[in-house]
Amino acid sequence: MSDPALGRLAVVGLGPGDEAWRTPEATARLASATDLVGYGPYLRQIGEIGDHQTSHPFPNRKEAVRAAFALDLAASGRDVAIVSSGDPGIFAMATAVVEEMHRENASGRWARVSVTVVPGVTAATAAAARIGAPLGHDLCLISLSDVLKPWDVIERRIEAAASADFVIGLYNPLSRHRPWQLQRALDLIGHHRSADTPVVEAHNVGRTGESIRTLTLGQVNPASVDMRTLLIVGSSTTQQFTDEAGRSWVYTPRSYAGKLPSSED
Repeated sequence: MSDPALGRLAVVGLGPGDEAWRTPEATARLASATDLVGYGPYLRQIGEIGDHQTSHPFPNRKEAVRAAFALDLAASGRDVAIVSSGDPGIFAMATAVVEEMHRENASGRWARVSVTVVPGVTAATAAAARIGAPLGHDLCLISLSDVLKPWDVIERRIEAAASADFVIGLYNPLSRHRPWQLQRALDLIGHHRSADTPVVEAHNVGRTGESIRTLTLGQVNPASVDMRTLLIVGSSTTQQFTDEAGRSWVYTPRSYAGKLPSSED
């Protein structure tokens, strides 16, 4: 019989920002934890914490250190939640935690820690919900950050996704350290899409200052984009219209020309 776990670690997705978009499981796990670990702004996103809880803020770009710290806390018998914005498995902390577990697997350092991943609403689905259904068909999510992967890999993936006619969600599109990559990505997509392809520009979804704009591929201006912005670039079939109340809608049909929806759908 294996030894019981010394402690617990949950990797918790906080959703895009609005507490109403946080899952009940995430809320319950945050409330029960003795220790909350995360990037400072994400910990502040949780709101007020209990008297029994300790907050452990970390700076940005310290994911591996953060993950090891949380695992060590759990190994000491604590009930730990390490938090991510959005979904922890999409460009976020679940990967960092599992990578650290894999690296130390042979040592048994965290063998008695019970680890779970609590999913959350990611930015792409939150933005899509605000504007209709732009993710209604096959889609691809690509981060434009080249901090952890080479830019040539990103370019190959953009080319492949665009040529295959995926709807493309662009995460981490632009920062002061990466001022030119977004325009390059848009140019690559433009080789395969018309300039009037609908694009959703979602800024601060679920947070103060939220704005959702519908543009065309030819209208996107990188100067209006930052790291808190998500872009959803439509496929060749994505449609945009304005209803009688003046509200803009974007959707990608479930079927291609010549293919009718199945009666089983």
